[in-house]
Amino acid sequence: MSDIVPPEVRPKPAVPAKPPNVGTPSPSSPFPPQGPVVGAGGIVAPPPSAIPVPIGSHGPSHPVGHNVGHNVGHSVGHSSGHPGGHAPAHSAGHGHGGSHSSGGGSTLLGYIGIDTIIEQMRKKTMKTGFDFNIMVVGPSGLGKSTLVNTLFKSQVSRKSAGWSRDEKIPKTVEIKSVSHVIEEGGVKMKLTVVDTPGFGDQINNDNCWEPISKYINEQFEKFLKEEVNITRKKRIPDTRVHCCLYFIPPTGHSLRQLDVEFMKRLSHSVNIIPVIAKSDTMTVEERQEFKQRVRKELEMNGIEFYPQKEFDDDIEDKSDNDKIREMMPFAVVGSDKEYQVNGKRVLGRKTAWGIIEVENPNHCEFAQLRDFLIRSHLQDLKEVTHNIHYETYRAKRLNDNGGLHPITSNDTQESNL
Repeated sequence: MSDIVPPEVRPKPAVPAKPPNVGTPSPSSPFPPQGPVVGAGGIVAPPPSAIPVPIGSHGPSHPVGHNVGHNVGHSVGHSSGHPGGHAPAHSAGHGHGGSHSSGGGSTLLGYIGIDTIIEQMRKKTMKTGFDFNIMVVGPSGLGKSTLVNTLFKSQVSRKSAGWSRDEKIPKTVEIKSVSHVIEEGGVKMKLTVVDTPGFGDQINNDNCWEPISKYINEQFEKFLKEEVNITRKKRIPDTRVHCCLYFIPPTGHSLRQLDVEFMKRLSHSVNIIPVIAKSDTMTVEERQEFKQRVRKELEMNGIEFYPQKEFDDDIEDKSDNDKIREMMPFAVVGSDKEYQVNGKRVLGRKTAWGIIEVENPNHCEFAQLRDFLIRSHLQDLKEVTHNIHYETYRAKRLNDNGGLHPITSNDTQESNL
């Protein structure tokens, strides 16, 4: 006969302890209390808040919700023996995962920030392209066309600045412009090279700068008339001269009076960059002395060349431009022929004592000129032309004679063609 244990001394079934994070929320918690989900058969499923979900991650929340619901459905259906136990729980599991998919927020398409405007401007510039107009001025035989071809590594200028025996030397300065479209890396640039044959080639060179000054002002006038039209073009063609390379003969002595007069009269209407042509005709010491003498004469005569000191925007620009101003005028050598030097093909000029490498900083300052003109200051040359030189002409033109002459309807139609 077995012993009978009274009910009051029987052991009570163990009750699982309540998790510390389940129950009454703390005063600082913004979430409602969540408890464990108990299904049929006593299966306890962890609450949604107990499932670790990476913050900011949308994808992993779906499979976690799906697996929880699916496993719970299988356990509930099979343990209860109810044939329909699997289907409701299974569908609930799918619904739980779907709620994370639809309510987790929209997926961002990419980075969003105000600095993306730079990329927008780059794409628009690549589609439309831009213009750059450069003028070369100097006596014949200094290699103006060759230097421009070397700068852009293309035949963008005339083949020769001189004349053949059958051609006559022009009595006055001529203006010849050649335009090309250069494309590199998906960026299109319409390059216009303006040459001035006949400058300084006459016995009497009085006022030989007037045709050049007239041409520069004509381009300003053409742009101004397009601006004041009632129906303007979407994009006004820009033929204004953005840069003027003035070639100084390598005399080794000082500037000629013609050089001083030209740069003094045109420095307020165009960006002048003085260069010493064919600098390989001088020794290194002669070249340095000549550069210092030229800088001193430009300062004594009050000639402002680009980059002007008053246009420095900040301390960084001033520091960079001071280095460039100390290097001017650039002593350059131009050549469009290649030679073999130490197993490499280089641009240069072959002489009896060796090859002068155009792109070697130890031989000349062509590399510094190209870096300054194209890589670092090309856009600034365009901005100074528009904001300073063109605005000066525009203000003077509108103040003279009460403004522009009335534009007739015929003129407007012709300008819009």
